[in-house]
Amino acid sequence: MEEKTMIESTFDTVNLYRRGKVRDMYDLGENLLMIATDRISAFDCVLPDPIPSKGMILNLLSAFWFDLTKDILPNHFITLNVDNYPAQLNRYKEQLKNRSMMVLKTRPVEVECIVRGYLSGSAYNEYVQSGSVCGMPLPTGLRESERLPEPIFTPATKSHDGHDINISVQEMENILGKELSDVLASVSVKLYKYAEEFLDRRGIIVADTKLEFGFHNEKIILIDEVLTPDSSRFWLKESYVPGEHQESFDKQYVRDYLESLRWNKTPPAPHIPGPVISKTRDLYLEIYERITGERLDI
Repeated sequence: MEEKTMIESTFDTVNLYRRGKVRDMYDLGENLLMIATDRISAFDCVLPDPIPSKGMILNLLSAFWFDLTKDILPNHFITLNVDNYPAQLNRYKEQLKNRSMMVLKTRPVEVECIVRGYLSGSAYNEYVQSGSVCGMPLPTGLRESERLPEPIFTPATKSHDGHDINISVQEMENILGKELSDVLASVSVKLYKYAEEFLDRRGIIVADTKLEFGFHNEKIILIDEVLTPDSSRFWLKESYVPGEHQESFDKQYVRDYLESLRWNKTPPAPHIPGPVISKTRDLYLEIYERITGERLDI
């Protein structure tokens, strides 16, 4: 399998709109060109070593979910067929294939919407300390990785440069207003429950997921990425054991490696050894194929 790696994109015929932690955006007028690079971030730091083909996996999986969920909420996805891109991108077709999509230009909502169906990660750590998550009290006696009685909505501030911070729903309402906050919370949980049911049939648990939204023609739509191993925690039902740290088919594998180091989680981030890079790529590829039922030949 040929490895194709992109750390940073450069296209002379279109203007850079924004470069995020993983995605590069280019201005196409009313639309945007979104490139999923092979950069990987953890603890809000971009790591120095890419994961080969990771951007393609994220891009194609997002397109898969955008199509499945468009009846729940419209999204910004237009096409990933490079033949339908504007003419000024013709010379870059090979670079753009599989790792890019043309999307609607939106005004992003500056809050990340996280839905948790299981107690894991930072939520579990907060629960151990306070018995609550993002100011929301939870039943006593819950174990690590345990399924919650009902999925909970836990927003976070969105930072392009610094650290994202978990906030309460009340703090979200102070930022966005109650009406918009209610809409986002409701549709986020609806999207999570749809994915949970869909993935259950494929033997996969989605423990939690991060969703992002934007305004297009003054209407809320789903943007960025959706239900990828960068934005979600995926476990296999066959190996799930509540009360333990689970084997994750997502970015948690990289986080676990970094937690084993003496690193203060501020830049510069440490290098990732080759075996961790290869294993991460394999995990991303496997969860893509389990979710979609299709082999990805990249």
